[in-house]
Amino acid sequence: MNAMQYKITLPDDYDMSLIRKRVKENGAKTDNFSGLLFKAYLISEKAQGAVSNSYSPLYVWKNSEGMNRFIFESFYDNIIRDFGWQSIQIGIPLTVELGNKFADANYLLEQNIAIPEQLSLKDIPSQLSETSELLSQNKVGKLIVYNPDKWQAASFTFYTEKPKQNQPTLYEILHISSEN
Repeated sequence: MNAMQYKITLPDDYDMSLIRKRVKENGAKTDNFSGLLFKAYLISEKAQGAVSNSYSPLYVWKNSEGMNRFIFESFYDNIIRDFGWQSIQIGIPLTVELGNKFADANYLLEQNIAIPEQLSLKDIPSQLSETSELLSQNKVGKLIVYNPDKWQAASFTFYTEKPKQNQPTLYEILHISSEN
């Protein structure tokens, strides 16, 4: 299983309705994509209190074949064509919890966590789970990924309603695709 995300930062005056239209017209194209557990089409808007405007899709792949097909068989070329060359962040899923109402998620909260140098990694999974538990009300899913190349982890928590606490990395989910 692999997770990937590319974060496209857009200008402050970017018309975010263009991204909304793009997802509305094209989001279903990744529904039932072979090897895809899910893709969450994420945006943040400066006008809604975010640090910047962004388009930041998050994928979890069941296998590398689906991810390779997406990247190398012209699907990712649409991103290159429309937004330029983007770095794709890759992570290894540690925790994948998708509740019965996961498809109803409307918001995603991202929390980045450094994994400090230490003599044993045995307790890291439980520490990451504890650190990433910010809010549980309206939670319908959780994903924790790590990258041992950078010794970083990211926790993604999915909600049906906007969390009351104002968090710096809160995304709106425009669509969720999955392989059913």
